[in-house]
Amino acid sequence: MKRVTGIGGIFYKSKDPKKAREWYGKHLGLATNQYGSLFEFRQGANPDKVGYLQWSPMDAATDYYAPSKNEFMINYRVENLVELLKTLKEEGVEIVGKMEEYEYGKFAWIMDPEGHKIELWEPVDAVFTKDNEGKTTM
Repeated sequence: MKRVTGIGGIFYKSKDPKKAREWYGKHLGLATNQYGSLFEFRQGANPDKVGYLQWSPMDAATDYYAPSKNEFMINYRVENLVELLKTLKEEGVEIVGKMEEYEYGKFAWIMDPEGHKIELWEPVDAVFTKDNEGKTTM
């Protein structure tokens, strides 16, 4: 079973997320939206498939990273999240909360041994392709 297949997102706390998005758009050319910027890439094992990575400055007061005390969180793309969670639980990995499912994929959270909260995402990339054509950072 494959576990992590790539980076799905980079999230960090920001004093002013709107200003951060505007700065990165203006100075670094990121195609920004209300969440940050969606990066589009070709999947290495299957270059005909498009994948996405979300970059997001989030409000400094967010508790989305809890119970981690860190200022950032990394999201990893995975395959078969349900089976991966079973395996991780058997291996003694701390799972935070319950898996959530949306149109664009399944999400779950774990803690690493240093207290970093990690988001695991089994993506449905077709949703992003349909909704964001021409609006991504490439």
